[in-house]
Amino acid sequence: MKRFVGYISLLLMLLVFCGCAVNPVSGDRDFVLMSEAKEISIGREYHPKILKQYGKYDAPALQAYVSEVGKKLAAFSHRPGLVYRFTVLDSTDVNAFALPGGYIYITRGLLAYLNTEAELAAVLGHEIGHVTARHGVRQQTAATAANIGMTIGQILVPELRNQAVSNMYGLLSGAFLSGYGREHELEADGLGAEYLARAGYDPYAIVEVLKVLKRQAEFSSEIAESEGRKTQAYHGLFASHPDNDTRLQNVISNKRLLYARPTPIKDDDNFLAMLSGLVFGDSAAEGIRRKNKFYHRTLGFAVYFPEGWVLKNHSDSLQGVAPKGKAFAALTLQDINKLITPREFLTERLDFKQFTNGRKIEPAGLQGYTAFVEINSTAGMRHARVCIIYFNDRAYMLVGIAKDVQLQNDVNDKILKTALSFHPLSKKEAILAEPLI
Repeated sequence: MKRFVGYISLLLMLLVFCGCAVNPVSGDRDFVLMSEAKEISIGREYHPKILKQYGKYDAPALQAYVSEVGKKLAAFSHRPGLVYRFTVLDSTDVNAFALPGGYIYITRGLLAYLNTEAELAAVLGHEIGHVTARHGVRQQTAATAANIGMTIGQILVPELRNQAVSNMYGLLSGAFLSGYGREHELEADGLGAEYLARAGYDPYAIVEVLKVLKRQAEFSSEIAESEGRKTQAYHGLFASHPDNDTRLQNVISNKRLLYARPTPIKDDDNFLAMLSGLVFGDSAAEGIRRKNKFYHRTLGFAVYFPEGWVLKNHSDSLQGVAPKGKAFAALTLQDINKLITPREFLTERLDFKQFTNGRKIEPAGLQGYTAFVEINSTAGMRHARVCIIYFNDRAYMLVGIAKDVQLQNDVNDKILKTALSFHPLSKKEAILAEPLI
């Protein structure tokens, strides 16, 4: 055991010697394994991927306004030399996040819940705080150090080469990281409050934002529970109500006393004007969900899922979830590049060589095919119904599976009815394919 402690001490000394850097916020030396240049390169690399996944909200004036507010705050931050980029994402998610190096994002879903410019500044200030304190870098370093410690420990100490010790290391590093995350969030709140105060906003806007998001998260949690699924709240939320969190209140009060101006900025008329016309909920470009029905103006189709199913619209698929999560279905599409039948599409493009109960279907007079296939699920190999529908040079693929194998026959019938409901969007339905603003 003494030898083990000696090896670990030597390892830690080497890591600290090689990985210390001055924290831009505290001025203390932090243990990090990433240079600033590498940090910035990560943001630069992943920024296009974020835009591809979520899409940039098509509102140039709003984008410019959010960027203006963000840069006003960034000028008072601990890393004013970074070039910060602020982007409104075309997503219904209630979220904001930052990539290392100054890439900061807020969704239109979150914007719809904000009431003032100060609240917008509070969200952006919190994310700037994550960047200035290098939270992403420190989190990555902690994870890397845990893995390095385990690997080197197993090399130097053969007794560590067993599953029990591996599990112990995993638990310890996981607990360390989860606890560290909450400290990061509190630090980001404090830094955001400071940047707000320095820029002329009331730091207590952070509490107002957290109140709104807390209520929204509680509502989303109730909906998710009724659907048999888990939900994740906005990452900056406290477990308790923000009014009752002493640490949060103390952090913001201290920043307010140190930096706040006598007359904080209030430009709420401009804020509300900028949000005028903001799409609430689904956008026409991604398709509109109305309970269990889906309408897509651009692609020109509509489809009806079973009553009571909840639809989830993602950039690459439309997903339906049965009550209590008892069944799942996904609708995706691919271009048709060869003059092949829907049955041949199933066997050649999707590579389902083995299937049963195959037959033609003709939803709204369109070409289609359905069959039972085997797919690899989390519960192992399972039978599922797959339907192929041809529409406007695209193949739409609907696959459905039950959580319990005993329910599969009922789900098969429901998925077939969903496929048969697929039809070209009618003129009367065009209004249903328009978003709420």
